[in-house]
Amino acid sequence: MIFQHNNKVKSNFRWREESGAGFTIIELLVVVAIVAVLTGIVMVDVAPYINKAKDAAIRENLSTLLNIGAAYLDSHVDYESFCKDYVIANKPIYDAINTAVGVAPDCVVTTTNDAWCACSVLKTDPTKVYCVSSTNVKKETTNTCKDACDNSGACV
Repeated sequence: MIFQHNNKVKSNFRWREESGAGFTIIELLVVVAIVAVLTGIVMVDVAPYINKAKDAAIRENLSTLLNIGAAYLDSHVDYESFCKDYVIANKPIYDAINTAVGVAPDCVVTTTNDAWCACSVLKTDPTKVYCVSSTNVKKETTNTCKDACDNSGACV
């Protein structure tokens, strides 16, 4: 059914007045563009802080191994399977570090099984590694993970 009022034709499904209320598509696009530019500026500034947070998570996860190692030695004779039990795939510490950096952490037990050393590459500077050991050392070094642990299980 079509009605006519003041020489304007309107269907019975559209009773809205044509008063010009609302926003035009151009105004909406301008607002979306401004929001996109501001979001881009914020994301560029936030990226370094995200990587620093990932480094902090790596340090914290590796430092947790110190307490785990002490408890492990209380219930075992030595560290023989310490790395296998805590720093391998599908274990929380390994997975947290691997997710943050994309590189698996490394863990080494000495040949005498009396000490261990674990390390991981840092996200903000891939030339640096963070190392923790059963000798209660926490250290950042420029060695590779393979070279960060010496034969005595200490970080070098």
